[in-house]
Amino acid sequence: MKFVSTNKNTPSVTSLEAMKRGLAPDGGLYMPESVPVLNAHFWKSLHRFDFTEIAFRMAQPYLQSELSEQALQSVVNDAFDFPLNLKGLKNGHHILELFHGPTLAFKDFGARFMARLFSESADIDQADVTILVATSGDTGSAVARGFYKVPGVRVCLLYPKGKVSPLQEKQMATLGENITALEVDGVFDDCQSLVKEAFVDDELNQKLRLSSANSINIARLLPQSFYYAFAIAELQRKGINNVAFSIPSGNFGNLTGGLLAKKMGLPVTKFIAATNVNDAVPQFLRGAGFTPKASVQTISNAMDVGNPSNFARMLYLYEESENALRDEIEGFSYSDSQTIETIRNVFEKEHYLLCPHTAVGYRASSEFRKIDQATSAALVTLATAHPVKFRDVIEKELEIEIPIPESLKDDLQREKKSILMGSSYEEFRSFLIGY
Repeated sequence: MKFVSTNKNTPSVTSLEAMKRGLAPDGGLYMPESVPVLNAHFWKSLHRFDFTEIAFRMAQPYLQSELSEQALQSVVNDAFDFPLNLKGLKNGHHILELFHGPTLAFKDFGARFMARLFSESADIDQADVTILVATSGDTGSAVARGFYKVPGVRVCLLYPKGKVSPLQEKQMATLGENITALEVDGVFDDCQSLVKEAFVDDELNQKLRLSSANSINIARLLPQSFYYAFAIAELQRKGINNVAFSIPSGNFGNLTGGLLAKKMGLPVTKFIAATNVNDAVPQFLRGAGFTPKASVQTISNAMDVGNPSNFARMLYLYEESENALRDEIEGFSYSDSQTIETIRNVFEKEHYLLCPHTAVGYRASSEFRKIDQATSAALVTLATAHPVKFRDVIEKELEIEIPIPESLKDDLQREKKSILMGSSYEEFRSFLIGY
């Protein structure tokens, strides 16, 4: 399969080449030249398959010309060796728990899949790759863990100083080896701008082979379409076939993965884009123009994105039709106080603890149900992170203690190894050249 740039000004490339490049030479994001549509029988029979079989079948059209079935099955089995769970609450809401991977965040799906693709492609192309990652939270820890000690790959993580949770920082800035953490004196948008500028720096790209593991990389985006099908499969087993998804959204890779799954044939009634006060996309969905903003720091920090990159992909999937995109998605945004209120209410009434990001998604699904009372769709909120990753906020507000899983205790004890850096591109460029 061939992949093209959303800016439509660069030659098409193979899937593995798109993965290695990350960003297209014209500054656009790679997307499949045409989205493969799987047959209706597969979608109606999802309940017969486990998650790895669903993932294999959805990935195959994109990679079958470059990887054997055996190699792709190995990638899928190794990447997704942890559980996921669809939790039904008493009030009729469903929570798709995507935080059971090694870093307790949904980013493990994309990061581990991508890392194993790099491993499989190592024999095809022996050139070392430097992966640049801008992160406002969980992406950094997932990528760091996923690529740790992968041969031929160096990872450079950029995160905003003082704007990630202590646990997130420990998970991504303590490993060393082939993982370097840059603590940028700025906000997430500054980190993302540095990465984007590096990708379009022709002179730098002649010296280094750069790639990205942000959701701008198509290889990290694709696996984020697989778990939507898992949720549908679980609901099919209960006789439910009408489903709407609420997605906590920052850079909008997660929602784009859902839209991609629908274009492949997945039966979805509606998507709900849920953000914190960084609400450029919800404002657009309500009829305004798309106007990027400076990002604002919140307690749902992984969603603190003022200019989401994947908005270009969303438009691409709907042939640049803004109205078609608005018909597909409802948008909602919430303040920190509303987020805390939702965490408290769900904990008291349902005895279920949400992380701040998931709480934003849950509140949006509840509001959607009130606005569209005629809907008969089952509401599924994507739970993007384990609440323990935000225990400093939750424990203070709810006056409870969240037990720390054994898998995280080692992370908290490791020494931070980050490098402090300003937000100047020249400083970042000089670092990369001497990296």
